[in-house]
Amino acid sequence: MSHIKEGYIEDYISGQEIKATPEEIESVQVFAKQLVEDYDYDKEQIQTRPQWRVKSRPSDNAEKGYPVDIIVFDSKNKTEENSLIIVECKKKTRKDGRSQLEDYLKFSKAFLGVWFNGTERLFLKKIEKEGKVLFHEIPNIPKKGQRIEDVGKYARKDLKVPHNLKADFKTIRNYLAQNTVGATRDEKIAQQLINVIFCKIYDERFTKQEDFVKFRAGISEDPKDVQKRISEIFENVKKKYQDVIDQNDEIELDENSLYYTVGALQNYCITESKRDVIADAFETFIGKALKGSQGQFFTPRNVVQMMVEILEPNEEEIVFDPACGSGGFLVESLRFVWKKIEDKGKEYGWSDKEIEKQKQKVAATNFIGIDKDSFLSKVTKAYMAIIGDGNSGIFCEDSLELPKNWEAKTQQRIKIKSSQVILTNPPFGDKIPVTGKEKLEQYELGHKWKKGKTGWEKTSKVANTSKKGGVSPQIIFIERVIQCLEIGGRCAIVLPDGILGNDKFGYIREFIQKSGRILAIIDVPVITFMPNTSTKTSILVFQKLEKIPEDYSIFMAIADTCGHDRRGNEIEDDDIQNISEKYHEWKEKNGITH
Repeated sequence: MSHIKEGYIEDYISGQEIKATPEEIESVQVFAKQLVEDYDYDKEQIQTRPQWRVKSRPSDNAEKGYPVDIIVFDSKNKTEENSLIIVECKKKTRKDGRSQLEDYLKFSKAFLGVWFNGTERLFLKKIEKEGKVLFHEIPNIPKKGQRIEDVGKYARKDLKVPHNLKADFKTIRNYLAQNTVGATRDEKIAQQLINVIFCKIYDERFTKQEDFVKFRAGISEDPKDVQKRISEIFENVKKKYQDVIDQNDEIELDENSLYYTVGALQNYCITESKRDVIADAFETFIGKALKGSQGQFFTPRNVVQMMVEILEPNEEEIVFDPACGSGGFLVESLRFVWKKIEDKGKEYGWSDKEIEKQKQKVAATNFIGIDKDSFLSKVTKAYMAIIGDGNSGIFCEDSLELPKNWEAKTQQRIKIKSSQVILTNPPFGDKIPVTGKEKLEQYELGHKWKKGKTGWEKTSKVANTSKKGGVSPQIIFIERVIQCLEIGGRCAIVLPDGILGNDKFGYIREFIQKSGRILAIIDVPVITFMPNTSTKTSILVFQKLEKIPEDYSIFMAIADTCGHDRRGNEIEDDDIQNISEKYHEWKEKNGITH
């Protein structure tokens, strides 16, 4: 549709112009897309508009019946006899939603139902027995062509790459908050979900493509059996990664909560997700309560991929993130380097065993991260270890502290002027200033600057630029990143636009320019980090040099779209995904090597 009226959207299935109600945006359109992308149903066997109607009583004419939000047929022949799944998306409580869904199913030939309101979801199976109609809650619905009894029986190769796990995490979060015994706080639930996700990642990594996964919940399976199987996986996780996972940790979710959670995630391949699964889980369960107060927000996966592809780390280089959060930059960089190793191995005829050995070697030695948050650093350490199947170079420290004050093991792994590649999205904001004379004195940008006749000049006084005293962390992080780079090393860093454009920060830009070459400045949309923050940001790409060219060109790009809307829902328009390709075309044209 070329033009959509204000207040309207295009229906994903029918293509018709419909009112942009919250119900449509947050639930109908989201689940309709999941039916196609995650469950493999064809648009031609789904109907949203005009709405299909089901009888309200046996003697009624269907045309006078209930209008349903989504109906799925078992073929492209849309008749009552072929109806398979009814999806109801009204904004009601779980109890009311189930009651209405049961009413719709009673007089329909469809025997499966879904209630989804954007934040909660349930799946029902209709059973007709001895003249009675019964309803049984099930863990999921079958994919196209799959038998209902085979839900939960997935070969590793048949798992689907998810497109919008946030929607699933929202439903899991709300179910667990309402039903889980002994774990009602978001922080506690998040810790438990992370443990379950580690089981899922482990199962995906160590299940052969043709074998059935163990992370599953069957239609008629006893929840206690599912709980036992997931607990066994977690014991294997703890045994294999004794150095990074607390041996006293347990899967504490009750059997019904675990059955629901496994059922919601079982048909996905989350290790190949287009998004950072761990970050999505954190944002859904903890959000601003954990990270927003510290000025840190997880970087969208497409932005991370673009930054990694621009810097192109290789297997010999140390990759460092001094504000690693959930590990998104490190995980994506590891995948990028692993792909290079696989390609090199094929070119030179290496065996699979040799390729795997080289991949684990670089995972254990070349990827380093620091985060101030003890819970995040612990989770990222385990995440990197499981993904990389080795030791992890993740440390819980204050990156901006004097290195001599870091723990000895951190000092051994992280040296000033020793990193070849740094990718980071540091915390920013006046509400979390860097304070302390000794801490600030180690940085040139920790001092006050004044504008002289020939440029900016550093004074001997420690700066006090923040409203609460001290210096905003993003300013100090710039210098720490440059300090940690070796000569010739390069970085990509997310920064608030004010750093690059505000007159009062001219001394920062002058400091950067005197430290090396600015390779690129990439302007991303204001909604990039929404719904968590509306701070306008850009990405600075920089190379540390001893001899800086007097005159050089800089790659500039503006992305108008970022692949999601203000609510964080995925959309097709994404300018960010093409920027790295344009950057390399520019780099080649200008004879730049790094």
